[in-house]
Amino acid sequence: MATTSPRVLWQPTATAVQQSRLQHYLTWLRAHRQLDFSTYEEVWYWSVDQPAAFWASLWDYFEVASPTPYQRVLEGAMPGANWFPGSQLNYAEHIFRQATDARPALLFRSERHPLRAVSWQELTQQVASLSHYLRQQGIGAGDRVAAYLPTIPEATVAFLATCALGAVWSSCSPDFGTGSVTDRFQQIEPKVLIAVDGYTYNGKPHDRTHAVRELQAALPSVERVLLIPYLQADATLAGTVPWAEALATPDAPLTFASVPFAHPIWVLYSSGTTGLPKAITHSHGGVLLEHLKYLAFHNDCRPGERFFWYTTTGWMMWNFVQASLLVGATAVLYDGSPAYPTLDTLWQLTEEAGIHHFGTSAGFLMACRQAGLAPGQQSDLATLRSIGSTGSPLPPEGFDWVYEAVKSDVWLTSMSGGTDVCSAFVGGCPLRPVYEGEIQCRALGCALDAYDDQGQPVRDMMGEMVITQPMPSMPIYFWNDPERARYRDSYFEMFPGVWRHGDWIEITSRDSLIIYGRSDATLNRGGVRIGTSEVYRAVDQVPAVADSLVVCLDLPGGQQYMPLFVKMRADQALTDDVIQQLRQALRHNYSPRHVPDAVVAVEDIPYTLSGKKMEAPVKRILMGQAPERAANRDSMRNPESLAFFVRYAQEAHRR
Repeated sequence: MATTSPRVLWQPTATAVQQSRLQHYLTWLRAHRQLDFSTYEEVWYWSVDQPAAFWASLWDYFEVASPTPYQRVLEGAMPGANWFPGSQLNYAEHIFRQATDARPALLFRSERHPLRAVSWQELTQQVASLSHYLRQQGIGAGDRVAAYLPTIPEATVAFLATCALGAVWSSCSPDFGTGSVTDRFQQIEPKVLIAVDGYTYNGKPHDRTHAVRELQAALPSVERVLLIPYLQADATLAGTVPWAEALATPDAPLTFASVPFAHPIWVLYSSGTTGLPKAITHSHGGVLLEHLKYLAFHNDCRPGERFFWYTTTGWMMWNFVQASLLVGATAVLYDGSPAYPTLDTLWQLTEEAGIHHFGTSAGFLMACRQAGLAPGQQSDLATLRSIGSTGSPLPPEGFDWVYEAVKSDVWLTSMSGGTDVCSAFVGGCPLRPVYEGEIQCRALGCALDAYDDQGQPVRDMMGEMVITQPMPSMPIYFWNDPERARYRDSYFEMFPGVWRHGDWIEITSRDSLIIYGRSDATLNRGGVRIGTSEVYRAVDQVPAVADSLVVCLDLPGGQQYMPLFVKMRADQALTDDVIQQLRQALRHNYSPRHVPDAVVAVEDIPYTLSGKKMEAPVKRILMGQAPERAANRDSMRNPESLAFFVRYAQEAHRR
């Protein structure tokens, strides 16, 4: 826990403060709302105490376009709050308000392709053509379009064309195994699937045509499959429509369907910790307001700047990158390994593309540090204004490395949020200093607190991260959850009427924040959340294993450790051959991230009386918490099973 004030690593200059978009908004509030705030803390408290007034001010400040006026700002409370009823809008339409000949819409580079620009004219033409094609196929508001694509311009085109129609977008990266993709897409019953023939990673080609065939068979709702020849220029596949054919109407006009504020825009997916991944559904209006707010005020992203975040289409940060177009930035896309051919690749991209805002994971920054990189000496980073970090907590030494090895005056914005809101709850503030190892602020409009087990706010100590007021970008529902039972269980079971996010957080006396990792059983590797249920489904394919339990631990120095504990069948032993079978099953069915760091044999797997595996208590024990605090033995089916994990933690600590 933070006990003394850490070092200040960065201070905004007076000029930077005055030029920030957040300061411009504060000046606007003074002129248009007669509200005068002298500190960030003051405006934050107003934004969460008066949520209707705050979000209405954003509607006016960003000049949100709706052919019909909203009747009121907010109806009801969590869960089930209803925002801006009566209004109609379209997220894609607001993106194309930024179209201009003065700058490109996109910049793209991959392991196989040099940097190239996509103009707004080209983007507009392709989106209009694809939207026209989809409309001809009967796709309209509410229909689902699923994508099995890497981070390439075609993915942006497909998303915007889908969004323009009011159809619902959903995407997975092609490094996902077909079992993982099927678990997601089957839930939403897409009518169209857009896929690539393959991709390249770490210099190696990966043909995915067999995966596309498997998805065709597993998704009976799909009426059309569009194939993008990405790995091979002449790639074809029976039963699919060539991408070029879907773009064969270059003179089609670009039109936008006006949909209600709460109309679904996309379905993102949870990790699948307790069964199938939750199909988290967001609204056009909710993410529009949230993304305008966060990109403008907390990333300080300005028209004409270049915004980059290393991500795949299977992570919500891909959606967040598209949002940079809303505020007039050029989105920079990269497909491939961040470490191929060297760990300098993305820093070289920053120089080549003139990136102003560089986003990545804490794991990548720590890997660069451990490799002894000095990007500030090896690349020209003159344009670089900010570095964003998310995915897992960035430790203090990661902060230090950025200022020592990258750029001494860069603004480091560590942030944390989630797929649940497709944004960040806590992150950057251009008006405040950056303290070593700490996140600058709670985001405007996000009533975040830290609770103890009794639901009482705590300061300068670790507590459960909670949200006490609704936000427009909270999910409108989970797909196929008509009574919202899974929705309530996911966020509101511990503290009724209060959103519990599942992170350990500390709010310091400086009003800065420290994240200590997940408080639930979610696995988080390299910024990608992995569900335990996916691991278990793959492990079940190995006959020698009777049962299993997996956790992922955040270690000092930004490292992670994911052990898989297995209970062997009575006549079996954990051999090298069994371990290899487990690793192959996890890699083949899901992804390399699902492969554990170690496989450990145990006598028994701990269960509750209701038959639930006790991942979270085991994780707490392995993190050093006393077993009597980590688990309630009276609620356990086999309390004696915890003894092994206590010994394992003690031995690991001694090592």
